[in-house]
Amino acid sequence: MAETNILVEQDEFTCSVCLDLLKDPVTIPCGHSYCMSCISGIWNQEDRKEIYRCPQCRQIFSPRPVLGKNVVFAQMVEKLKMRLQATPVPLPPLVPPPVPAHHHTGSGDVQCDACSGIKQTAVKTCRECRNSYCQNHLEQHESLFRGRGHNLMDATGRLKNMMCRQHDKMLEIYCRTDQRCICMQCLVDEHKNHDTVSTAAARTEKQAHLEEKKKKIHLRIQKREKDLQELREAVASHKRSAQTAVEDSERIFSELIRSIEKRRSEAKQLIRDQERAAVKQAEEQLERLEQEINDLRRTEAELKQVSHTDDHIHFLQSLSSLSLSGSTDSLTISSHLSFDSVLKSISQLRDKLQQFSSETIENISGTVKTIQILQNPEYDTKQEFLQYFHQLTLDPNTVHPCLLLSEGNTVITYTDTYNNYPFHPERFDYAQGLCRQSVTGRCYWEVEYSGSAGVYTAVAYKSIGRKGEGLECAFGSNNQSWILFTSPSRCSFRHNNKNTSLPAVSCRRVGVYVDHSAGTLSFYSVSDTMSLIHRVQTAFTQPLYAGFGLGLYSTAKLCRLRS
Repeated sequence: MAETNILVEQDEFTCSVCLDLLKDPVTIPCGHSYCMSCISGIWNQEDRKEIYRCPQCRQIFSPRPVLGKNVVFAQMVEKLKMRLQATPVPLPPLVPPPVPAHHHTGSGDVQCDACSGIKQTAVKTCRECRNSYCQNHLEQHESLFRGRGHNLMDATGRLKNMMCRQHDKMLEIYCRTDQRCICMQCLVDEHKNHDTVSTAAARTEKQAHLEEKKKKIHLRIQKREKDLQELREAVASHKRSAQTAVEDSERIFSELIRSIEKRRSEAKQLIRDQERAAVKQAEEQLERLEQEINDLRRTEAELKQVSHTDDHIHFLQSLSSLSLSGSTDSLTISSHLSFDSVLKSISQLRDKLQQFSSETIENISGTVKTIQILQNPEYDTKQEFLQYFHQLTLDPNTVHPCLLLSEGNTVITYTDTYNNYPFHPERFDYAQGLCRQSVTGRCYWEVEYSGSAGVYTAVAYKSIGRKGEGLECAFGSNNQSWILFTSPSRCSFRHNNKNTSLPAVSCRRVGVYVDHSAGTLSFYSVSDTMSLIHRVQTAFTQPLYAGFGLGLYSTAKLCRLRS
């Protein structure tokens, strides 16, 4: 009988939170007793709600009860401890013996809330006590609360997430109207008359949707894996083709260089041949002139000698035998040989080759830029575009003072008054402005406009001019920007000051799609369907920024969409 009494006394003085003998026992207003530290710890977590409950009977207290030590219980617990230590009969251990190391909790396990030493892995969680217990403490919990309606569930560390933060009750209902889990008290209060089902029924519905989504994702993974393989093969083929093209171009240019070298050698040889012929002719003439000069000097000496003789007969006889020889023709002598005509012809050849080479390289460059491994996707539905949707906002430091921003910098309106904006080097002197976010990769956004004057929907490089009213600052009037103008009566596209007239668009919502790496810029009319207005294929060299230019009293709005 003594052993039985001890066991009964032990159960009566066991804390239902830590499942150990009461330490500094306190009794709360409902009559249940707990360790001072156990009940304080639970109520500390409920301070923000200012609602305090008994872990056993769930009675609510407000304000928080003042806890005082139950001196009688403390003395009885001390006597119980002494009797337990004095008895030779082994008692069931209040603290479970050490278990093998592999039962200790790991990083992903739920810890037992009742273990005071090394935390063991919990196997069940009590919804009433809101504690998780290992196997040993679970058995003690069952012996204490068997038949009291304590609901157990598989051990979880997410118990707090399963409780209503407002009413501290289990989340058992799913509100379809608000798309959230609620408790029974929520159903009576703010969710009255809402479309609700049990969490199990909602799980079944969501699970079916999830399975369908998983199938779609699986199919998409398969398609992407196929695309990946095809892309790898395309890259390898592209590299082989590029290498072959480089080798062939090297061979062709080498042949061209050899041909030019040959023509250079031929031109040089022609000049040298002309030089030799001219020099030979001049040298022959030089030799004849030197011989004639010698003959004339000899005759001059003889004439001088005859002129000084005193013998008249000798003079007359000598004079008749002498004759003046040599040519009396004058020579036209050039001081240098001229190859101006040759140099002119060579210069013309050079200019023609340079022009032809430049045109050829430009054509080659254009051809190479159009070679793409990935073809630009053709999207048909808005849902396909929404996967690339980005919410853009206008940059207040760029907009002209006559433009008014509103709704979180997503709406811009042209007014007839100047706003007191501070000076900023990036502010436009034209009635236009840029968005804050850059556009790289693939990006989609929508613009809704109003007003009869029309709106310029633009994309531009950040390096576009800002100050002054020259073409370098106006959207569409330079090579830094592209714009689509839309109004109720007109539609046009402009880039680098070249205007393209387009059919008028009745819809007042425009979708803009950019594939930066592919060099694609597309404008769509957005209603129930997507209709292409205009598309540009180019090569973007900098990040793009969305922008707007407005006519008087016109408004443009960056639409908020769900991707």
